[in-house]
Amino acid sequence: MAHYDLLVIGTGPAGQKAAVQAAKLSKKVGIIERKMVLGGVCINTGTIPSKSLREAVLYLSGFRQRNLYGAEYRLKKTITIEDLAFRANHVIKNEIRIVQEQMARNQIDMFFGSASFLDPHRLRIQRDRGELELTADFIIIAVGTEPARPSHIPFDDHTIIDTDGLLTLKRIPDSIVIVGGGVIGTEYASLLAALGVPVTLIDKRPRLLEFVDTEIIEALQRQMQEIGVTLYHNEEVLAVTRGRNHSIHVSLRHNQPIHASTLLYAIGREGATQSLNLEAIGLQPDTRGRVTVNEHLQTSIPHIYAAGDVIGFPALASTSMQQGRHAACHAFGHSDRTDTSLLPYGIYAIPEISMVGRNEEELTQAAIPFGVGIARYREIARGQLIGDETGMLKLLFHRDTKHLLGVHVIGEGATELIHIGQAVMAFHGKINYFIDTVFNYPTLAECYKVAALDGMNRMSGPWVPYI
Repeated sequence: MAHYDLLVIGTGPAGQKAAVQAAKLSKKVGIIERKMVLGGVCINTGTIPSKSLREAVLYLSGFRQRNLYGAEYRLKKTITIEDLAFRANHVIKNEIRIVQEQMARNQIDMFFGSASFLDPHRLRIQRDRGELELTADFIIIAVGTEPARPSHIPFDDHTIIDTDGLLTLKRIPDSIVIVGGGVIGTEYASLLAALGVPVTLIDKRPRLLEFVDTEIIEALQRQMQEIGVTLYHNEEVLAVTRGRNHSIHVSLRHNQPIHASTLLYAIGREGATQSLNLEAIGLQPDTRGRVTVNEHLQTSIPHIYAAGDVIGFPALASTSMQQGRHAACHAFGHSDRTDTSLLPYGIYAIPEISMVGRNEEELTQAAIPFGVGIARYREIARGQLIGDETGMLKLLFHRDTKHLLGVHVIGEGATELIHIGQAVMAFHGKINYFIDTVFNYPTLAECYKVAALDGMNRMSGPWVPYI
């Protein structure tokens, strides 16, 4: 029976970084993957495929050029599911190869099979060719999540699918109903609408993505409607049935039934913990399979950690990577620090959204006096060059001290642009930094200067440099 300093269950972003970090600390590390491919949901069914799909749609549909060449412009007249899958498969293969090389380079032992706990230090791995037992001083649970599949939804993986099923379809849907206006539902709704698919998005809440700044979401909803998304807010699905010719009938609480060729159920994901036998060691996941941890990602058993989507919000690939690294550092007494107040969020809808820091609603509730500065892409030469005239960057800053408190962006390059504001906030910078700094021209980064000047101009009285 082999013994390790650290065993990691799961090869997604959290598991990868945890294993590599421990190996860099000269520890003996093993990593376990229940499927025959590395990378977890992130590489195989989630982040990488969906973002590859998005890039393929934007390119083949000519969406980015329509403001310049007209709404009917398309690079490829007829787009097939094979066209979309080609790019995703290419990226997935390369990402898997990179992870394999990284594990080998750091001398991390890989095991393929389903892991379960025999006791707090011992794991059984069920493989096709028999069982294997391993022990470790520390164990990190990084198994990720699976789509929720409630029993009242008649999934068939052809016309009624979950969020992992879009790329497995044989053809692009003639029309689609998406149930759930969270991040995944919003991303897929805008992506399919950009292809020209009639999309209906249904959500129980009064607006999409309630954790995002209201002004940004209003802009997103307006642009989604312009490209063909029908939004149903404060609505609930009562029943889903199949009709003639394989059509889907969706009964609603407050509106008339909807008919479509396909339904995508995108309400929630659940921790993939059912096969781990956690109860045998005294760990009890919540009703959605998630594992509870402390600020150092330790479970109630101190030498067993959990990281990534399996512990819940924010459930981002970026945060999962840092969580995995932090767990490994803490386990082996290595100093590590993550500023959780400055986590950037990226939502890859069309248009994309990103944010860091607090929004107007949060600042208002906290009674913090703040100013607002806005730059619109149509005011920026780069916005004109790339054909994005609807994008916007918004700065929030303290009215008295001028410290930057939040940055919110919607439009092309939002998820890249956000990191300038994140860096300034990390060093407790003030809005004056953007006014006094020279930005390349023409760039979208110039939005920071325009927004800072706008914010100062909104303040009462003439602007003078703040010392």
